[in-house]
Amino acid sequence: MTTKQYIMEASNWHEQKKKNLKALAIWTFAWVSTLALVTFGPKFLWEGNQVFTYLAFFLNLGFGVGMIFANRNHINGLDELDKKITFDAMAIALGVGVIGGLSFSVMDITNMIGFDAEISFLVILISITYLIATLVGKYRYK
Repeated sequence: MTTKQYIMEASNWHEQKKKNLKALAIWTFAWVSTLALVTFGPKFLWEGNQVFTYLAFFLNLGFGVGMIFANRNHINGLDELDKKITFDAMAIALGVGVIGGLSFSVMDITNMIGFDAEISFLVILISITYLIATLVGKYRYK
């Protein structure tokens, strides 16, 4: 392979990586938007109309599936180091999510905490863990 071909291939790879990331951002935005729609729509937009609620729910579910596939495409387009960093961060976030989530649930069941263990706390815990693990991985392999 000539230098010119190598540069062209690397350039195409970077363009595809950007395209995958943009697609993931669009699918994520659509999923979050429809999640807000199905959550707040029945109260503020259509006053409890079940037909609209079901439509919004299945629309949200469809965008969620699309986001999963966009995430898979994004990860498949990464180089080996970025894949390793991503998978390590995902493994840590999964472990913290399972252990932390079950521990939090037990604390709620046994009244060790004075409030309900809501799923939003778990989502925040997993998200922050994933973000920190990704940043640490990027720094470690810098």
